[in-house]
Amino acid sequence: MNAVRVGPGGMLGILGGGQLGRMLTLAASQLGIRCHIYCPDDTSPAFQVAERFTCAAYEDEAALAAFAESVDAITYEFENIPAATAAILSAARPVLPAVRALETTADRLTEKSFVRSLGIGTAEFRAVDSHADLASAVAALGRPSVLKTRRFGYDGKGQTIIRPGNDLSEALARMGGQPAILEAFVPFETEVSVIAVRADDGAVRTYDLTENLHHDHILDQSIVPSHFSALVEVEARDIAARIIAALDYVGVLAVEMFVTSDRQVLVNEIAPRVHNSGHWTQDACLVSQFENHVRAVCGWPLGSTERHSDAVMTNLIGDSVHSWQGLAAEPNASVHLYGKREARPGRKMGHVTRISPRSR
Repeated sequence: MNAVRVGPGGMLGILGGGQLGRMLTLAASQLGIRCHIYCPDDTSPAFQVAERFTCAAYEDEAALAAFAESVDAITYEFENIPAATAAILSAARPVLPAVRALETTADRLTEKSFVRSLGIGTAEFRAVDSHADLASAVAALGRPSVLKTRRFGYDGKGQTIIRPGNDLSEALARMGGQPAILEAFVPFETEVSVIAVRADDGAVRTYDLTENLHHDHILDQSIVPSHFSALVEVEARDIAARIIAALDYVGVLAVEMFVTSDRQVLVNEIAPRVHNSGHWTQDACLVSQFENHVRAVCGWPLGSTERHSDAVMTNLIGDSVHSWQGLAAEPNASVHLYGKREARPGRKMGHVTRISPRSR
């Protein structure tokens, strides 16, 4: 049996106040668990639904200490937590998933090396710390190839494609002097992901393989079931299960993958948190990724990851959120709005999930 860290009536601390923190809070409330959000942004949408919140910098040691004192355990909605912040909190309360997972996944070079060490495929890659490194890496991996910062970056930020004729100095300058990694271009057919969850006792469950469509490097739609065979699905779910176990991870983790035309499954990135491509689980599963994350970090038994319906989740980006009335009138559509004050281009304002009877 797992040791219960946060029972009904207890307080879970959450670092980060965005939409993921908001949805974690709502899921926790279903279990009778209260939440205290810590975030430096005074417009954080998670503040609207939490019992308590602290608006302070992640470097504010006094505020961090008071936050830790007020909760039974701590989790997070984003992975780029300052190391000093994690150290202060870990000394006072359990922080889950553990900091080791953050250290492994925060750096793309470390992450890909870790995945390769498990015998799992990725794109070929090389470390890039200088112009000479980049020239050597391009010679080895060819063009097109993708240059990325090793840390930070999401929704296409912090990366550039190196095509025939591109100037390498200009490409390197776009990295802003940060350590980088060059990845061989993968001629993939589809981007997919698997959401996995692991408990203290090592129990691992995975949600169905999700097919993801992007627009301008931002996730547009997630579709289940995918169009791939059962063999591809089993391999992808096995990859996610092996990764989450190897990290000795507790909580929800997302593994983003490429499927090539010859049905190779290659890991692209790992996200040590609940993930946009798992939002469909709120409406198409008995227990969502958010509830299962809360269950895991609080020491509860995991819930089912079975899907009872087919689903298409569509992000509401920028001004598309203004169509909420029409979406709310659709049968079989569930609208989730994040309570953000201002719609901006590229900003995730909500999502809508359309469900239908399960086909397989």
